[in-house]
Amino acid sequence: MTDAMLARLAERFEQARALHQQGQLAPAREIYQEILEMQPGHFDTLNLMGVLSGQLKDLNRAVQYFNEAIAVNPNNSGPYCNRGMALKELGQSDAALSSFDQAIALNRDDAVAWYSRGNIYKELGGADRALACYDRALAINPSFIQAHFNRGVLLQQTRQLDTALASYDRAIALKPDYAEAYANRAFVLYQLRRFDAALASYDRAIAVAPNHAPAYVYRGNVLKDLNRLDAALKSYDKALEIKADYAEAYSNRGVVLYALNRIDAAVLSYDRAIAIKPDYAEAYFNRASVFRIIKRFEAAAADYEVAGRLDPDIKFLPGARLEARMQVCDWSEFDADVAQVTASIERGEPASHPFAFLTFSDSPQLQRKAAEIWVRETCQADDSLGTIPKRAPHEKIRIGYFSADFREHPVASLLAEVIETHDRSRFEVTAFSFGPEAHDPMRKRLARAFDRFLDVQGKSDVEIALLARSLTVDIAVDLGGYTHGSRANVFALRAAPLQISYIGYLGTMGAGYMDYLIADPTIVPPTDQRHYSEKILYLPSYQANDSKRRIADHVFTRKELDLPAAGFVFCCFNTTYKITPATFAGWMRILTRVEGSVLFLYADTAAVVSNLGKEARRRGVDADRLVFGKRLLIPEYLARYRAADLFLDTLPYNAGATASDALWTGLPVLTCVGETFAGRVAASLLKAIRLPELITYNQEQYEELAVELATHPRRLAEIKKKLADNRLTKPLFDPSLFTKHLEAGYTSIYARHQTNLPPDHIHVGSD
Repeated sequence: MTDAMLARLAERFEQARALHQQGQLAPAREIYQEILEMQPGHFDTLNLMGVLSGQLKDLNRAVQYFNEAIAVNPNNSGPYCNRGMALKELGQSDAALSSFDQAIALNRDDAVAWYSRGNIYKELGGADRALACYDRALAINPSFIQAHFNRGVLLQQTRQLDTALASYDRAIALKPDYAEAYANRAFVLYQLRRFDAALASYDRAIAVAPNHAPAYVYRGNVLKDLNRLDAALKSYDKALEIKADYAEAYSNRGVVLYALNRIDAAVLSYDRAIAIKPDYAEAYFNRASVFRIIKRFEAAAADYEVAGRLDPDIKFLPGARLEARMQVCDWSEFDADVAQVTASIERGEPASHPFAFLTFSDSPQLQRKAAEIWVRETCQADDSLGTIPKRAPHEKIRIGYFSADFREHPVASLLAEVIETHDRSRFEVTAFSFGPEAHDPMRKRLARAFDRFLDVQGKSDVEIALLARSLTVDIAVDLGGYTHGSRANVFALRAAPLQISYIGYLGTMGAGYMDYLIADPTIVPPTDQRHYSEKILYLPSYQANDSKRRIADHVFTRKELDLPAAGFVFCCFNTTYKITPATFAGWMRILTRVEGSVLFLYADTAAVVSNLGKEARRRGVDADRLVFGKRLLIPEYLARYRAADLFLDTLPYNAGATASDALWTGLPVLTCVGETFAGRVAASLLKAIRLPELITYNQEQYEELAVELATHPRRLAEIKKKLADNRLTKPLFDPSLFTKHLEAGYTSIYARHQTNLPPDHIHVGSD
């Protein structure tokens, strides 16, 4: 080739490379091809044609060009590295690794080859090898921006969050307009629960890239967790302005709309997410959760079913699906569902919300494990606010009661008179209300009863914990546990030096930051203490009650309630998810043995009526012997109990407030003692009102006593008279006595704390 031809070739090569760098691929390719016609073995052109082919997604052709370049110059590492990247894109990981290894063998300082090798190991799950490769690449080239970024991604995936943060910070220092690095950095900060810093990092990502829709979505998630719901909604809406078919934005928007109690809008947002992305398992799961709250349980179960098919690994789905079915007494797959959830919990898997697990498990060991799994996944201890400094004793012990249920709700109904009865010379009581604004009589009563009533529903968990600390609350009492609307993360942050679980959640919270659980020796026998993460604050009897509850004067006739004119009336007004197939089967055997008897139940959906009717017929009982009552105002609801003859309890989750309601109206409650907290509450109540003869210890005793009381009117009458005599004279309905015991318990645990003693089991004196 003449000098003129070589000069021409060099000139054309530079023209092609310039066009290539400018992104003008088609004209660059034409010139490269012209060069290869002039000199078929032109090494640099073969290599760049491979790169260009890869950019055009013609990966097989790219590999071919790199092979030709290697044949021309087998000692240059560049084509080996480039070939490795093309093979990686083709999914040929082993061949790609081999090509990168060949590049490194030729040039130990090829930072790109080390980096690319790390990417392969990252995808294959070899985290340690990948990290070593990234570190080698950065040792060669400390300014390798993408290596810093990918290293951060890998560290984030392996939960090495602080070091991931440092990698993203280094990438940003090298490239201050790196929007993706700001966004990833923000997500790490979010995982570290440094919400304000995460928000600032997302804002920076958006400032750099205003059309970065994912940043708006994740920013919305941070705002949601900060409980800044209106701002979160605006952030999701902005993402949808940028990307109208952004399914994830619609789904997360639905979560916020639900939290704002805009239920219909939430469902529509989930509908839109699913319409855009029909295989979006999380959207089905989220929509199902809303359907459960608005009592569309069949729709919820159907959505859970779809979500489970699309993604069997969704956390807590099996238990949620089972609970939705239990709400409408759909037991078609009950045994299999229970077996699945139980086995998963035994393996330590996040299979069920702990509250749902209470309803079908009679194992205190597994209930604790289910709670501990929930803590691990959703509300781990968080020391970001630091330790609460030791304080001098207050003149009055400062008690904070935290709840979403300071309104017409069983928790409030049980506790109202206790709050009113607290000794104000020794105790100061503050309400921290998480729940929605309410204007019912109970809310007004409680607002008057507390020394301070704080509506904190709009505050974040951190803000609430800091508020409690600023008020120097000594004892924080969680009245919700893991029930709807509760805020366990407030306690994970430490709202007070001493933290207690009481009344709302009937089991252990499985959280090391909860110091005490209020119970009595019936509910938690000393031999069972190992099944509870908390120390037990034993009161003589567990349940607070309100002696001011009014029973309507109206006397319901049987006709008004659709009850037969004659015959024994068994009843159970527990919520329907507490009815298990075993409990119901026992009830049907009782009806079969007591001629002319009926069972009076509560149902707020047609599905419950239909399913229980079907189950009765399957067991040989006419469905007409099941009578269903609807929701009534509380005074009328209480008066309705007087139309029944005997209350039949459920297992493994007993009646709690409902059992007290029945006893308050003079209706005897028959229970069978279970193995767990939730399965022993009714026995505790019966002991407190001095009716232990209504406590049985196995299913056979339970059924025999039910039949005996139904067929021996004199025996039942004696029990009813004893109940009437004890109603206002025994501890169950004596709020003053209960409050005295509760305050003694508070005083004991506070005294231990002030003398630097750790929490321990406490026994308050007998009735």
